[in-house]
Amino acid sequence: MKCPRCRTEYGNSRAKCPRCGEANPRIRGTFQTSAVLISSGGKERMFRSVEEVPVPLRTRLLKSTNGANSATILIADRRGRREIARAMRSLPGTAQRRLLRAMTGDEDGTGLLAWLTPARRKGILAALVVLTLTAIALVFTRVG
Repeated sequence: MKCPRCRTEYGNSRAKCPRCGEANPRIRGTFQTSAVLISSGGKERMFRSVEEVPVPLRTRLLKSTNGANSATILIADRRGRREIARAMRSLPGTAQRRLLRAMTGDEDGTGLLAWLTPARRKGILAALVVLTLTAIALVFTRVG
């Protein structure tokens, strides 16, 4: 394989050029990477996975992420958002609402999602249908 950018010869099985880092156009697939950044005691350390974190620090990490002040951070590209949306559609209604509340920061259920119950949604939809039909009727009675 010859790199299209720097013309270096390298094996077809390599994901990128060893000289310039250009991606191999013949290799397709999803490459997933992860990074765990831990800031503790005034120091910042980077790890490739949670398993790589030393046991004492991992224990502290697990305790802090299971507390009342913990949160989940999700970073997704366009394809990742589509996958999340598809997975959410397969969840039952209560799980969807719980996940949506968690994603919008309304975990106690006091915001818009708590107010917008299924019955209210149906009422709003019915009112919109009536208003739309009334507007259409007004347009046709004025034209004729």
